[in-house]
Amino acid sequence: MKISVIIPVYNEAATIAKTIRRVTDANPALDMEILVVNDGSSDATQEAVEALGEPRVVLLRHQVNQGKGAAIRAALAKARGEVVIIQDADLEYDPAEYSRLLEPILSGRTKVVYGSRILGRNNPKAGWSYYLGGRLLSFVTNWLYGTAITDEPTGYKVFKTEVLRGMNLECRGFEFCPEVTAKAALGGHRIIEVPISYHPRSIKEGKKIKWRDGLAALWVLLKNRISVRSGA
Repeated sequence: MKISVIIPVYNEAATIAKTIRRVTDANPALDMEILVVNDGSSDATQEAVEALGEPRVVLLRHQVNQGKGAAIRAALAKARGEVVIIQDADLEYDPAEYSRLLEPILSGRTKVVYGSRILGRNNPKAGWSYYLGGRLLSFVTNWLYGTAITDEPTGYKVFKTEVLRGMNLECRGFEFCPEVTAKAALGGHRIIEVPISYHPRSIKEGKKIKWRDGLAALWVLLKNRISVRSGA
């Protein structure tokens, strides 16, 4: 089964090459393509990817920054794999855990898998505001959609490609995460979580998500639930 690894990247010249190497080195037997979307970076991200000369990399480029969701949608249109893995470019998540993330899909138990930082033992926290915000989003998701997940905003989300393409995705930024969660739940897909490791970085080190992204995530969760109830 071919796997499409989608890496949206914005101004990550210091980490993107290391991320791609980790993906390839940790999964030598995996039949995969790596779709890197340079989302309007103003640093040397483009040059760092090109310098690798990795034949499995498909490099796409947005001239201006459009957001994580828009970058993922651009890559999804080009994906040739049967399964999509979303991989951040900041080294917070470990590609050595792909086999664990893929197992529930390859065994036919589900079509949607999330890597849970909460289920992973002894993971450090990015900060109490991030931790509590993530727990709040998970609680609201479970309340609105009848799910039982622990880590809604996790960066490791894995889908059968057909499922992701069938969601009619609209969000352009970090709201990609709550949008796919809402639409997976509304589509009747069971979201299976597996424990993952996590190595958070600080805002000073380049972490980009802000408190307003949390508010936007809450709105997306509510909007999708209300739209279904109102018949929209």
